[in-house]
Amino acid sequence: MLFKNTVHGFWRYGASLAISGLLFAGTAAAQDRTITLDEAIKLGLDNSKVLKLSQSKIDQAVSQYEQAKDAALPTGKVSYGYNHAEIPANKLALGSSSFDLPARADAYLGILSLSETLYAGGKYKYARQSTELLTQVARLDINNDKDEIAYDVISSYYNLYKVLQSKKVVAQNLATIDGQIKQAQRFFDQGLVTKNDVLRFQLQRSNVELNGIDLETNRRIINYNLNVLLGLPEGTQLNIEQIVEADRPVAPLSNYIDSAYASRVELQQADLRGKVSETNIKTIKANTLPTLAASGSAYYVDVNSNPIPKSGQFITPLSVGLTLSWNFGNLWTNKNKITEAKIQREQVDINKNITIDRIKDEVNQNYQNWTMALDKIKLLQTSIDQAGENNKILESKYKSNIASATDRADAETLLYQAQINLELAKADAGLAYYTLLKSTGKINNK
Repeated sequence: MLFKNTVHGFWRYGASLAISGLLFAGTAAAQDRTITLDEAIKLGLDNSKVLKLSQSKIDQAVSQYEQAKDAALPTGKVSYGYNHAEIPANKLALGSSSFDLPARADAYLGILSLSETLYAGGKYKYARQSTELLTQVARLDINNDKDEIAYDVISSYYNLYKVLQSKKVVAQNLATIDGQIKQAQRFFDQGLVTKNDVLRFQLQRSNVELNGIDLETNRRIINYNLNVLLGLPEGTQLNIEQIVEADRPVAPLSNYIDSAYASRVELQQADLRGKVSETNIKTIKANTLPTLAASGSAYYVDVNSNPIPKSGQFITPLSVGLTLSWNFGNLWTNKNKITEAKIQREQVDINKNITIDRIKDEVNQNYQNWTMALDKIKLLQTSIDQAGENNKILESKYKSNIASATDRADAETLLYQAQINLELAKADAGLAYYTLLKSTGKINNK
């Protein structure tokens, strides 16, 4: 009975494990995802918390612009109050005559007023212009953030591709080395090679396996970071299909610099900030001009103790007016403020020129890196052809017992390293191209 129950328990345990394994396999399969570069960029932009924060800054700038517009609207105010007065000493003597005042008095006073500034030297108009320009600067900030996010996604995407391609080369080389180990073992059994020759191939396999472990660790780190960037579940295993880099023509460096001048957000923002500085100068100058304002008021005065109006017991005077004021003291106190505003305008121009120099250096460096990466691909392709031919020759010599196992292993190692270097160089060239594209301000308009 005990044996029967034990077997039954193991059967149930095994069945539950099998079912759990199937469920886990289904979940794992559901988490695998092959993704293209365009899909990754779109996901990164759609799920970016940085862009959401940038959008809130734009909303804030728009709100400030609307507030600047509201400042030019008429202002209005209404009030209604009640006053009660007790007059203990209510007899007033004026020479030979005198009269008595009431012992107490009540009064209701209502006021409605409207005022509108007709002219203030253009300060309200300049305030609207300034906040509108700052809103445009905020909108350009979000474009700059989009470029940064797109580049972060592209960089992580290519880094993951490099690791995955390297893992494929490792797998291919492990399969090749396994075949060599079997062949060396047969030669050893036949007395054609020594045990040391077999150990050389086994040591080579261990080194390749160690490289594979490092690559898998890097893959997990990059995969996790990319999932965070794209807003995907953390357990998603990302796969990348073979990236076929287009044969992009290499234009002269001046073309890319001109493109950066036309598209870089920093230069567009510098132009807008220059306009803001010009507007600020006009606003300060407007302080020396007079102000003209119109106003209108309506009053309700009721001295009856009864709060309900009765005919003949209240008055409603109305008044309208124009007020012209001029703070002419600003004529001599405003000069230094204008000087400071002009200095700030010059600083904007200087900063723009500094930005232009920095952009030129950045584009040139990225251009040189890209062209160098393309040259490396050509050179590495040649080295692969040479390493492959050398490997075939030594393989034939080893089978004929002319070359040693060391020579055979070294030839395979050279070919293996050349294959890895070529895949990494292709990925580096792709990333270098997008780095150049980012420096021209067109990474999201490729």
